[in-house]
Amino acid sequence: MSQEAAQVLELLEELQKLKSQTRLLGEYGGLASKGNEGGPYDWQAEWHNRGTECPERAIIAGNRTGKTRSAAAEVALHLTGLYPDWWEGRRFDEPTSWIVAGPTNELTRDVCQFALVGAMEPGTKVPDGTGWIPKEHIGNVDFRQCGVQNVIDTVKVKHSSGGWSELAFKSYEQGNIKFQGVSRHGVWLDEEPTDHAIFTECQTRTLDKKGLILFTRTPLFGMSDIVRHFLDGGDGIYYATATWEQSPHLDEAERNRLLKSYPEHERATRAKGTPLLGSGGVYNVPDEEIVCDPFPIPAYFRRICGIDFGIDHPAGAAWIAYDADADIVYVTDCYRKSGETAAYHAQAITSRAEWIPVAWPHDGMTRDKGGGKALRDQYEECGVNMLYLSARYEDDKGGGQAREPATLDILERMRTGRFKVFRHLNEWFEEKRMLHRKDGRIVAERDDIESATRYAVMMLRYALTEEDIAFEPQPFAEHNYDPLEL
Repeated sequence: MSQEAAQVLELLEELQKLKSQTRLLGEYGGLASKGNEGGPYDWQAEWHNRGTECPERAIIAGNRTGKTRSAAAEVALHLTGLYPDWWEGRRFDEPTSWIVAGPTNELTRDVCQFALVGAMEPGTKVPDGTGWIPKEHIGNVDFRQCGVQNVIDTVKVKHSSGGWSELAFKSYEQGNIKFQGVSRHGVWLDEEPTDHAIFTECQTRTLDKKGLILFTRTPLFGMSDIVRHFLDGGDGIYYATATWEQSPHLDEAERNRLLKSYPEHERATRAKGTPLLGSGGVYNVPDEEIVCDPFPIPAYFRRICGIDFGIDHPAGAAWIAYDADADIVYVTDCYRKSGETAAYHAQAITSRAEWIPVAWPHDGMTRDKGGGKALRDQYEECGVNMLYLSARYEDDKGGGQAREPATLDILERMRTGRFKVFRHLNEWFEEKRMLHRKDGRIVAERDDIESATRYAVMMLRYALTEEDIAFEPQPFAEHNYDPLEL
């Protein structure tokens, strides 16, 4: 072959790769038919990108929110190696092997298999490539004899490195024995396995390759062992949630009609992905009883912000407006961000309003290992109006504070109509829905904004109006305090 011909062939291969990548990734926008053409929603991008530090990830979400589509897209990317420019998650630079499984052979075929390779071409056993994996990347396909037509057992997928990845489809009805054997780069489990041993077996399959476990679930049957595994959290474990309100591809009128047709006890789960927590939930008050439409905040409302520093977890913040005459607390804004500096978080806080006093927890006196400067002081130097003492109850006792009194105060306010949250604060409601107890104790996972809210409520007596700041400067601007007292 001449040099010119080799160059043309190489160019054609690059063009084909680009075409496959464009089709694979461009259709992600099909998930978001309104307002987000061409890419994933923010919660989807974050879920994918957290794959670098979290090998076990779940999407515990409402029906039709895009959880299956999200997991299928990631599996396809790892099988083909066609990662998008925005991708900050886990990458494999070699062919991978995956297990994908659902409750039954029929459901695995109709949901997972269809999402990945599409349907069979009429009159053939050849996938039509209408799934996430481009047709030109689909190689040899083997089918399983199981009494259900067109159930794929394994399929070869061409990887961008030139080798072949392998995708195996299984069902939970086969039992955990069928999940034993060779190691895998990843496993995607759609909905709940009938046997918890299937989940632990899949964890074992990915051990030596430091692989990935993906789990997608609408928790209609409550707090299962696997759902609790993700909600309880831990090193390398992450979950995302999504509601119908976060899914603009769903028609609003139709989803409202459908929601009313569901039994009342199923509505929160189907629309929001909320597990039926029962007595295990911390704030067992329906969202509808505390939600309110945003409104211009009157000048006489007292304002305060609470922050959670996020030393080994995301930083969180919550802004509160307090109607003292009616004794109603309104959560008007919130913020959560991981992997950023104090200066970055401070800018996000001051951009809302520099004058609002900010409540902070006792760990704000933790000193930076580099400069030896307390976190509280770093925020203040960046312009944040930090209160001079850490969050505490009215007995003025400093140090770490018990969680339950402030939690019960908020819960009582919710039950009596004295705690409201602006409707658009999806991240706030997400944490509220998933916060739960284990053995009677609150599980301190994914509670960054909720913690910030508690600190603000705890220090509500320090909330001020804008006029208070203008005419009555805070008496603690001198910072004559002993850090050990905070």
